Parts: sequence; C-alpha cells; structure tokens
Amino acid sequence: MEDFFIRHYNEFISSGITLAIVFVLKFLTNKMIKKVGSISDLNVARTRLVSKYFSFGFTALTIVAFTLIWGVNVKELGLILSSVFAVIGVALFAQWSILSNVTAGIILFFSFPFKIGDRIKIMDKEIESSGTYIIEDIRAYHIHLRRENGELLTYPNNLMLQKAVCVIAEEGFENEGSDAV
Repeated sequence: MEDFFIRHYNEFISSGITLAIVFVLKFLTNKMIKKVGSISDLNVARTRLVSKYFSFGFTALTIVAFTLIWGVNVKELGLILSSVFAVIGVALFAQWSILSNVTAGIILFFSFPFKIGDRIKIMDKEIESSGTYIIEDIRAYHIHLRRENGELLTYPNNLMLQKAVCVIAEEGFENEGSDAV
C-alpha cells in the first residue's frame, strides 16, 4: 500500500492542488454572483440558480483535470469522449431551445436590464395584445409576466434578448435633465 502512494506521489499532489484551486474558484465565483445579485437587487432563487450552473461547470472541469492528472490513456479517452460528445451533440441539437433559454437566463442575470416588479412593454408582433406587463418571476427558461387584467404570460428568456423590451418608468419619476430652460 505504501508503494502505491510513493509511485503516485505526483498525482496525489496534483490532485490536491487541483481541488484547492477549484474550491477557491467556486468560493470566489459564488461570492461574486451573490454580490452581483445583491447589488442588482435580484431574486435570491435566481442567484442560487446561476451559482448552481457555475458549480456544475467547475465540477465538469475538475473531472477532466483528474482524468488528465491520473494518466488515462488518451486513445481510449478520445474514443469515450467522441462517443459522449456525439450523443450530447444530438441531444443538444434536439433541445437547442432549452439551452438557449438557460444561456439567455444567465445573460439576463449578469446584465440585469430589468428585475422582478418592473413594468415592461415587449415590442413583439406575435403577442396578441400589446400592453404593459409586470415581471412576476424570472426563471431558468422563461419569465412570468402579469398583464394588468390578471392574465399570466410565460415568455422565453431567449426572446427577451431578441425582442425590444421597454422598461416603463414609475409615474413619479422625473427626468433629471428636464430642468433646463
């Protein structure tokens, strides 16, 4: 048993360093996401969702790093990865809209052009009645918009990036530049 640890000393050290780096990166990323969420006054559930996405990404990178550190045969690894990516590619092609909505949700989180409670108007010809909506919830795939008459519209995140969206100011809002004569 001691011989095993001596033979793989470098792999154990590299694995430990990799784990330490990943934990530090996860910690810093989570702090940054929480800070962006609190500064932007975003929903806590939305902040947690973006944190989970980044955590999943770090976990995948850690698995790849361990595979390389422990010296898996590259030819065998290439065969396995090409098969896995072929299956994932077909699945993502079939589900491209889900992936684009999740990506748009992350972009909306970091760009925060609007937040829950904002009154907006969407410039989309395909919506039957164009009116104002109040953003009720922003989820991973879609946004819940409530009309003034109480109807709930579920609108995909990717369309929020593709269509023009006007944020309507509160009635008591005055333009700072309007004092000029």
